[in-house]
Amino acid sequence: MTDSANTLASESSLKSRWIAAHGAGISGGRKNMQLLIQLRWIAVVGQITTISVVSLAFGFKLPLLPMMTVVAWLVIFNLFSQWRLGAEQAVTNRQLFSALLLDVVSLTLQLYFSGGATNPFTFLYLLQVILSAVLLEVWSTWIVVGIAGLCLSGLAVFYIPLHPMVDSTHPYSALYVEGMLISFLLNAILVAVVITRITRNMRSGDAQLADMRQRAAEEEHIVRMGLLASGAAHELGTPLATLSVILGDWRRMPELEHNAEMQEEITEMQTQLQRCKTIVSGILLSAGETRGESSMKTTLCTFLDDLVHEWRAIRPIEVFLYDNRIEADVPVVFDTALKQMIWNVLDNALEASPHWVRLDVSRESDTLRLVITDTGPGFPSAMLAEFGKPYQSSKGRPGGGLGLFLSVNVARTLGGTVTARNRPEGGAVVQLTLPLVAISLEQDPRHGI
Repeated sequence: MTDSANTLASESSLKSRWIAAHGAGISGGRKNMQLLIQLRWIAVVGQITTISVVSLAFGFKLPLLPMMTVVAWLVIFNLFSQWRLGAEQAVTNRQLFSALLLDVVSLTLQLYFSGGATNPFTFLYLLQVILSAVLLEVWSTWIVVGIAGLCLSGLAVFYIPLHPMVDSTHPYSALYVEGMLISFLLNAILVAVVITRITRNMRSGDAQLADMRQRAAEEEHIVRMGLLASGAAHELGTPLATLSVILGDWRRMPELEHNAEMQEEITEMQTQLQRCKTIVSGILLSAGETRGESSMKTTLCTFLDDLVHEWRAIRPIEVFLYDNRIEADVPVVFDTALKQMIWNVLDNALEASPHWVRLDVSRESDTLRLVITDTGPGFPSAMLAEFGKPYQSSKGRPGGGLGLFLSVNVARTLGGTVTARNRPEGGAVVQLTLPLVAISLEQDPRHGI
C-alpha cells in the first residue's frame, strides 16, 4: 500500500504543480498584454494631443493625414488586441513580442513624419526597450533592441523635416529643449508606472503560484490520507468480524442468556460494533468507487432531511435544531464524500457544544447555504486565521483538525467555500456554501468529487 500511495501522490503532485505553473503563466501573460493595451491608449491620446498642439499652437506644418492614419491604425489594432485578449486564455511571448514590434514601427512612422532623429521624442524608444527587457524572453528582447537601433539610425538620414511658420516667436532650439524636457518627464513617468505595474503583476503571480502549490500539497496530503484510511479499513474488517462472532456466542452462553443486564450490554456492544462496520464500509465505498458509481439521485430537501435524520439518530445530543428554509426543491445527485463533509462539520460542533447545535439550510438563487451554530468556546483566533489547514485544532490531541481540513477541500472541489467565525454571545458559526450546479442532476456526476 505504501508504494501505491507514493506513486499516486507523486502523480497528483506533479499534475498539480504543472497546473499551478501553467495557471500562473497564463495570468501573468494576460496582465502584461493588458498593460501594453493600456499604454497604447495613452500613446494614442498623447499623439493626438501632441499633433494638435504642435500644429495649432506652435504653427508647425505637419503631414496630418499620414500621421492621423498611424493613430487610426493604432486604435484599430488596440481594439483587436482587446477583443483577442477576451477570447483567448493564454498570451504567449510571441504575441507580446509582436505587439511591441508594432509599437516600435508606429513610433518610427510618427517620428519620420515629424523631424526624424531631430525630434526630441526619439527618447521614447527607450521605453520600448525597457518594456521588452522586462516582459519578453532574452532572444526577443535583443531583436527589439536591434530593430529600435536600426529605426533610430534610419531616422537620422530619412525623415520629413519640421517647418515652423515664419512669424513664429519660438526659436527652434528652445522648442527642442522643451521637447527634450517633456520627453524625459514622459519617459520617467511611464517607466515608473510600467515597472510598478509589472512588479505588482509578478508579485500577484507569485502569490497565486504559492497558493496553488499549497493546494497541490493539500491534495497530495488528502490522497495519502485516503489510501491510509482505505488500508486501515481493510485491516479492521477481520477483527470486527471476529468481535461480532464472539458477541454472538456470548449472547447464547447459558450463564449469560438469562442475565438481563448482560444481555442489554451485549446488545449495546453489538449496536456499536455494527456502527463501526458501517463506518468501515463507507470508507471503502468512498475510496474504491468514483462519484458516478456511488452517487445517488434524489432531491435536495430529501437528501438534507435524510442526512440530518441519520446523523441525529447515532449522535447523543440534547437539543438539535434543524431549520430547512428551502422552498423550491430541485433534483440532485450526491455521494458519500458530500455527506461526510457535512457530517464532519456537525461532529465538530457537537464535540464543542454537546448540549445544543443548530443547522439552518437555505437556498439563495443557485447557491446552497448551510449554517451550523454551536454554543461552545468558539475558535481560537490563531485557528480562525489558518482555518481549513490540516492539524489546526482546539482539542489539543494529535491528528486533530483533519475533519475540517477535509470538509474545506471537498467544498473547494465542488466550487464552494467553508468559512467560520465566533459569535459575540459565545459559540461559533461555520457556513458551507455550495453552487447547486455542482450537485444538480443535470451535472455529469463523473465531473464531481
